[in-house]
Amino acid sequence: MTTVDAAARRPVDDPDAAAVAVPGRVITIGEVLDRLRSDFPDVTLSKIRYLEAEGLVEPARTSSNYRKYSAADVERLRYVLAAQRDRYLPLRVIKEELAALDRGRDPAAPGPRSVGAGGRTARDGARDLLGDPEGVRLSRRELLTSSGLDEDGLGELERHGLLGPRPGGTYYDGDALLVAATAARMARYGVEARHLRTFRAAADREAGLVEQVAAPLRGRRDAGASQNAAEVTDELAGLCLRLHAALLRTRLRSAQPG
Repeated sequence: MTTVDAAARRPVDDPDAAAVAVPGRVITIGEVLDRLRSDFPDVTLSKIRYLEAEGLVEPARTSSNYRKYSAADVERLRYVLAAQRDRYLPLRVIKEELAALDRGRDPAAPGPRSVGAGGRTARDGARDLLGDPEGVRLSRRELLTSSGLDEDGLGELERHGLLGPRPGGTYYDGDALLVAATAARMARYGVEARHLRTFRAAADREAGLVEQVAAPLRGRRDAGASQNAAEVTDELAGLCLRLHAALLRTRLRSAQPG
C-alpha cells in the first residue's frame, strides 16, 4: 500500500470534474460500498463514515462537500475491514499499521486476537466492538459482560431512558454498549444514572437542531439528496460533539480558582 497522492486530498470544484482533478478515477461512497460488500457483506455507509471520522481513510471532498474516493482509499478500507474481521484488531492498532505502511515499512504482524481474551477490561472490550456501532448486536448478558455493569445498573439506565435495545429488536447496539461502559466508569466516582439525565436532555436538543437542518435536504428530489442529507447529519453530529467538549472544558477551567 502506498500513501495516497496529496492531490487526492484537495477539494475539487465539481463532482463531474473530480476524475479530471484527482489522479485516477474517483468514486462516490455508494460505489465504495458496492465494491466492498462482496468481501464484507456487513459493511454499511455508517461504517465507512465512522472509519473516516477515526482518521483511517481521508477521501477527497468536492466544493459541495461530497466525498470522492480513490482506488487507494478503497484498498485502505479493505485493509481495515480485513484486519478487524480476520485478526480482531482494534482501530488504534490498525491505524498504527497503516502509518507504518504509509512510511514504506512493514507493520509488525501480531498474532490473532479474540475479543473475549482474558485479562482485558470492559473498556477494552467496548473499544474493540465499536468499530461500527450500528453493526454491533449484543444480548443483554453480553452487554453486561462487555460494559462491566451489573443488572441493577443496567436497569437504572433503562429506567432513565439512557439506553435500551434497538427498536423492534431484543439486541443492543454499539451505542448502547458505549453508554453502558461509560456509565459504569462514571459510577466509580459516585455518578448515578439519575445524574446522567441531563446528558439525555442535551442530546435530545442537539438532535432536534441537526434534524431541523437536515430535513429540507432529505425532502429534495434531486439525485444524491438522501446521501447528502446523511452526510450533513454526520457532519453536524460531529461538530456538536466537538462544540460540547470545548464548552465543557472552558466551563471547567473557568470554575477553577486562580
